[in-house]
Amino acid sequence: MNIEYHKFYSNHLNRDMEFKVYGSSGKPFLCIPCQSGRFYEFEDMHMLDVYAPYIESGDIQVFTIDSLDSETLACGGDPRARIERHESWIKYIVEEAIPVFSQINGSSAEGVKFAVTGLSLGALHAATLYFRFPDIFDAVMGLSGIYSNEYYFGGYHDDLTYMNSPQQFIKGMSGDHPYIEKYRSGRMIFCVGQGAWETETLDSTKYFSEVLAEKNIGAWVDIWGYDVKHDWDWWYVQAAYFLPKLLEG
Repeated sequence: MNIEYHKFYSNHLNRDMEFKVYGSSGKPFLCIPCQSGRFYEFEDMHMLDVYAPYIESGDIQVFTIDSLDSETLACGGDPRARIERHESWIKYIVEEAIPVFSQINGSSAEGVKFAVTGLSLGALHAATLYFRFPDIFDAVMGLSGIYSNEYYFGGYHDDLTYMNSPQQFIKGMSGDHPYIEKYRSGRMIFCVGQGAWETETLDSTKYFSEVLAEKNIGAWVDIWGYDVKHDWDWWYVQAAYFLPKLLEG
């Protein structure tokens, strides 16, 4: 398997941002780490083992990046400053990273869209990217996510917290919004267990399912059993089960 390490300077974040690339061709996948995770988490925590057969066959090419959660959602301090920093991270992904990744993938001229996946807090980020930017992303897989950033901001609300909270902005979206038809043509998988440490994620995933159903957006929301914990052991199993189905379309 071809594995590459890269970094470039982000003008949105005013720092070097690192990433890794796995594979040489195929549909581009953007993988978001867990809370405050690093770009090498995908490999260090052995999620690479699940994706490896599809990478080696040339079906997918995976790009892994850093989160900025320790400066944004998963920290204290002024909520407006935190959400502004988070929005800068979103702009880094969409306006800086994706063009670089598309060039590496060779898909920029062909208009190939990305899939985006995430675990735990990474699932919120993955859903936010998919639903905010359907011209860039056409597939999403979120495992054990909370799909509202109210969990991280408490009672604080503003325009940017709204834009980065899929439960809220999809619920507030008009039924004839042009994005809704784009969502319907995409592939959406959200899974959560009912075991240890999944109480908040289970409640959020169920509510998010209701919000999507209200807009007639046909996501696949799968609730697993009471033995299924909020932990890597189960995320491996879930990713292995859903990844081929995400690729089937």
